[in-house]
Amino acid sequence: MKIVRRVGASPRERGSLSGQSCPDIFELSDGNFAVIGTEATPLLDPELPHDASRADDERIVVITRETLLRAKAQIPDA
Repeated sequence: MKIVRRVGASPRERGSLSGQSCPDIFELSDGNFAVIGTEATPLLDPELPHDASRADDERIVVITRETLLRAKAQIPDA
């Protein structure tokens, strides 16, 4: 599995000059996506709806709204 491309604007394009806040989205060679975000599993795990769950090897991460909105146009429909 390899990173094929960034989806959306780079952190620098979104105004992160210090590298301290760099959420990001990447498309992978297998068609999946990887996300860099802030670890929020302990905070949000109890908030998951009753029909949602995560495996022990999965984490809940938070990305900024701007990160996702700027990536939206580049996310394929299929």
